[in-house]
Amino acid sequence: MSRLLRIALLPLFLLCHALAGKILIPMDLTQTNHLKAYGIAYYSLAQGHKLEWLLNYHGGSFLLDDEDAFRREAVRRGVLFEALDNDDVEHIHRVIETSNMETISLEKAPKMAVYTPLTKQPWDDAVTLAMAYAEIPYDKVYDREILSGKLAQYDWIHLHHEDFTGQYSKFLVSFNGSEWYMNQVKTQTALANELGFPNDAMLKKAVSLGIRDYVEKGGFLFAMCLAPMTLDMALAGVHTDVVGVPFDGSPPAPDYKQKIDYDLTLAFKDFGYDTDPLSASLGDLDYNQANQGPLRRRPANDFTLFAFSPKFDPVPAMLVQNHTDVVKGFFGLATSFPNSMIKPSVTILGQSVEQQSVRYLHGNLGKGQFTYYGGHDPEDYTHAVGDKPTDLDLCKNSAGYRLILNNMLYPAARQKKHKT
Repeated sequence: MSRLLRIALLPLFLLCHALAGKILIPMDLTQTNHLKAYGIAYYSLAQGHKLEWLLNYHGGSFLLDDEDAFRREAVRRGVLFEALDNDDVEHIHRVIETSNMETISLEKAPKMAVYTPLTKQPWDDAVTLAMAYAEIPYDKVYDREILSGKLAQYDWIHLHHEDFTGQYSKFLVSFNGSEWYMNQVKTQTALANELGFPNDAMLKKAVSLGIRDYVEKGGFLFAMCLAPMTLDMALAGVHTDVVGVPFDGSPPAPDYKQKIDYDLTLAFKDFGYDTDPLSASLGDLDYNQANQGPLRRRPANDFTLFAFSPKFDPVPAMLVQNHTDVVKGFFGLATSFPNSMIKPSVTILGQSVEQQSVRYLHGNLGKGQFTYYGGHDPEDYTHAVGDKPTDLDLCKNSAGYRLILNNMLYPAARQKKHKT
């Protein structure tokens, strides 16, 4: 009988068979469901079991304790696994020791938070789709929780396409008459007033500083779509006014350029702002939209993941684990970032095939770390406002979604929880 247990063919009696030493979940092209495999790894951690992340071994495979519950969950979720005896495990460790591979011990299930707007729409967030699909639990937080210091309770937070400059993604012209847009403005303004701020732009400055403080004290931040760009734009402009009359009741400060502070940003430098409230652009930090004129943007080309040696660069190696080194491109409210605007301290994880822009990056701030990932939904090239959410049952082996899930497991490799 083949030791490779394919879910669709697995007889029930095999689940009751004497358990082997370990379970291997391969993450190469043989895997039937890459995305749910991460859920099995998280489930193992949540049950109090450590596991090994085998970097560069068959696509970044997972080695778990052989427990009946884990086998049953793998069967239920359609995840391919292999039962190993002690000799098999020793062989794998010997291969890893003598190759460009590494074993990383994942210690504890990280406590996850997702920064979720009060007016969230079904098409808002690919990361919550991934977490739900992989059955990874998370809590919802928003501005109130950030300002009250609640982030200290969490190991990891995700931000998606929130506009931290307080300009509602510059949708004023294109969606001003839409019910959802007007409701967003009304709700956000009421929340800002309730929390003691005159408008959302001022509220978001305080929130941005709260998120920065969370990272600096040891938190893990993962941001996608518009959030990486606008978080850094809000931080750089925290001491001045960079938004127009419709958003905060006053024009941009005449001397705002002299008061921009790039030292406060996490990843970017030397970017500019588009202060015209009728323009759809926030500035020049999105390479795909910058300098292209009205209604034009560069294509969202495929991007290549950089190869890192796990023995010398385990952190970036964890974040790029995949079954392919080329990920298909996709747009977002912010898609990619100019190479010239990336701080030299930042590690580039993925770059467009034409090598003109960065899609995926990682950096450190104080005791904490952050990852920025351009684009909205890895399996929807031009995902538009109002589109239906992606059906991940049709994308079980998505390389783009795997990058999201790498970031969810990465904090488990941390030996000590961050202190506040």
